[in-house]
Amino acid sequence: MKEKIEGAIVQRDRETYAVVPRSPAGIVTPENLENIVKTVRKYNIPIIKMTSGQRMALVGIKEEDIDKVKTDLGMPIGEATAPCLHYVQTCPGTAVCKLGNQDSLGLGLEMEELYQKMDLHAKLKMGVSGCPRCCGESYMRDIGVFGSGKGWTVIFGGNSGGRPRIGDVIAKDLTKDEVLDLTKRLLEYYKANGKPGERTARFMERVGMERLKSELFPTIPYLPLR
Repeated sequence: MKEKIEGAIVQRDRETYAVVPRSPAGIVTPENLENIVKTVRKYNIPIIKMTSGQRMALVGIKEEDIDKVKTDLGMPIGEATAPCLHYVQTCPGTAVCKLGNQDSLGLGLEMEELYQKMDLHAKLKMGVSGCPRCCGESYMRDIGVFGSGKGWTVIFGGNSGGRPRIGDVIAKDLTKDEVLDLTKRLLEYYKANGKPGERTARFMERVGMERLKSELFPTIPYLPLR
C-alpha cells in the first residue's frame, strides 16, 4: 500500500495522484488560471475536474512530479481527507445576484480564512448562501449559513453523501459578527465533545439538539435559550 503524500490523493490505479489547489469561496484569479494551465501542460496532467466544493482537481499526476506541481501552481493546496476545514462553498450573493439578501462571498472568504487551520475530529465543510434558496447548499454542510432581509441563519450538523442529514437551525437574524462568533463556539463545542473521525452530522445524532442548547446556549448573550 502506498504511503500517504501530504496534499495529494492517490487514484484508482494506485500509481497516480490528484492535487486540488485551494480556491476560497470558489474564486480564482486570471493568474491562478494561467498557472493551472501552464502546470497541466508542463506535466502532462490528463484531467482537470471541477469538484462539488468549487475547486479544480488536477488528476493523473505522477508521484515524482507532485512537489514540482505544487510549487509551480503557486497556490495553497486543499485537503481531501484530513480532519480540518476542507472548503467553504458559496453562492454569488449580493456581489452579482439579483436575489441575494446578504454578502455570501465576503462572509465565505472570511470564514475560510478564520477556520481553515483549525484541527477537528473529521473533515468539515461549510456552505454560505446569500438568500433562503441556499445555492451554497447550506442545509447539507457541517456549518451552513444563509441570508435573509433580517440577517443570517446558522445551521449545524448537515451532511450529504451516503447518510444524508438536514442540519439543525441554531439561530436566525444574526449579524455577520454574531455568525462568526457562533460558528467558533459551535466548532469549539464539537471539538470538546466529539469523537475522533465523527462528522458533525453523526455528532448531532448522538448528542442531540436539546443537550447542545442546554450546554451551549446559556453562554451566548445574543442567543436566547429556547
